This record gives sequence, C-alpha cells and structure tokens, in this order.
Amino acid sequence: MDPIDDVLRGVRASGADFDRKELSPPWSLRFAEEVSLTLCAPLRGGGWLTAGDAPPRLLRAGDTAIVRGPGPVVLADQSPSAPVTGPAERTILLTGTYHVRSAVAQRLLDVLPPVLVVPDSDGCASMREFLDTQAGACPPGRQVVRDRLVDWLMVCTLREWFDQPEARVPGWVRGFDDEVVGPVLRAMHAAPGRSWTLATLAREARVSRTTLADRFGRLVGEPPLTYLTQWRMSMAADLLTGTATPVGTVAHEVGYADAFGFSAAFKRIHGLSPTAYRRTCRTDATCAGIACGT
Repeated sequence: MDPIDDVLRGVRASGADFDRKELSPPWSLRFAEEVSLTLCAPLRGGGWLTAGDAPPRLLRAGDTAIVRGPGPVVLADQSPSAPVTGPAERTILLTGTYHVRSAVAQRLLDVLPPVLVVPDSDGCASMREFLDTQAGACPPGRQVVRDRLVDWLMVCTLREWFDQPEARVPGWVRGFDDEVVGPVLRAMHAAPGRSWTLATLAREARVSRTTLADRFGRLVGEPPLTYLTQWRMSMAADLLTGTATPVGTVAHEVGYADAFGFSAAFKRIHGLSPTAYRRTCRTDATCAGIACGT
C-alpha cells in the first residue's frame, strides 16, 4: 500500500478553477483567498509568487508551486519588492484552485508547508506537456475532464515533494517504511473496522506490545490506538458528508459495535454529533471552523 494513497484520494477537484493563461507583461494574478490549495505551473516564462506574509518567490518554467490556503496569493511578472521595468518574455501558465472538504485529505493539508515548490524535473514534465495541449482543447461543459487534468498534476507534484530530502514528511508517512510500524499502519488502513487492540496490532508486527508502543510513539508521535481512532474518525467524517450511509452503518464500518459509542467518540474528536456534522458539513457546503471539526 502506498503510504499516502488514502489521503491523496481525498484531494480531488470538483469544479476546480483550472486554466491555461498566456500573459504578456505587465501582468498580475490574484487568486481567491478562501481556497484550500492553489496550484501554479509556468510552462514558459515565469513569475513572482507572493503568499501571505512570505517573501516573494521566483517561479521558473518547469517549476510547480502549491500554496496552502486560506490566504492571499498573488503571482506577477515582477517582484513587488524589486520591480524591474523594460521588456520581458511572455508567460504561459497553468493554474488551478481547490476547495478541500474531505477530512481524510485534511490530514495531508495539515502537514504541508504554506508554500511548496517542486523544481523542474522529469517526473511531472510529460504531465505538464499533456495538460498544455489538452487544457485549450477541452470543450465547454466538460468540467469533469478539467477537474481530472488538474488532479493529475496536483498528485504528481505532491508525490515529488514528499520524495525531496528537505520535505518535512510526517511521522505516519515515515512509519510505513519501518519494519515494525509499517505492518501495523498498513493493517489499520486496510481494515479500520476490525476490532484492533494493542495485542493484535503487535502480532501484525511480530513484536511485543511494549516494543510496538515505544517504536510507534517515537516514529508517529502518538500511541497506536490513538492514531487508529483519529484515522477512523476522519474516514467516518467523509462517509457522513459524502454518502447517505446511516450513522449505525458508518459506526460498524469504522470499528464500533454500536452507534452510541461511535457518536461519543466522534463528538470528542470533531466537536459535533455525527448527525449534526452531516447536516452542517455536507460536501456541497462550505466546511470551515469549529462547526466542521477543523
């Protein structure tokens, strides 16, 4: 199992503002502040990216930047701190914005830096070239096609960023490569509804409970059963908002024998009962703040 497969499944565009722009200087683009993720990928030329209070950062052709929102994001042909006058080359740019409402995907957003830039490399080059040719050819009304195109570039960029040595990879991702913690994480992700205990998880790793608890805590940053509860509640939140599955069925799918115990655990994590969460945080509504458990 890919260590970030589950969270990347939750990063999917729906009505994404995906566009291919041809820009002649002087130019400046301001993106919506309320979005969860903003993607910028110069195909030719480049520009200066300013996000929040961070200093401007130069993007060159082949780079791909992802900005974690919400907050102001501006991309311009000139740096606001050191504007340069005179002729400059034309820029061709791919842009996309995301509203991420999945609780599982939020686990990914929580570990991303405010701004990440993946330098030009062979990994996503063919994807950018394909998007360059397809973006303009996509006929009106084919929003689902545009959504999947920007999904491809977003996922490719995130995977490349996770592979960079300087990336601050979270403990639960590093743990998948560990000989003790890895089998336990894979088991929990593959069967979150199973009645796991520390003893049964330790058997998956073929170590003692003490060894598992110590190693899991050092690598992941929390005890195994605490991680399991958090993962179950993220999955449950997405089932509640993305499907019409009854609360009792959701409870069983994430490992609870009855709706009462599940509801108590869910409210402890998200601050709302499952029913209230479903009503407040359905996928077609703006989901933000304590009302949606974030």
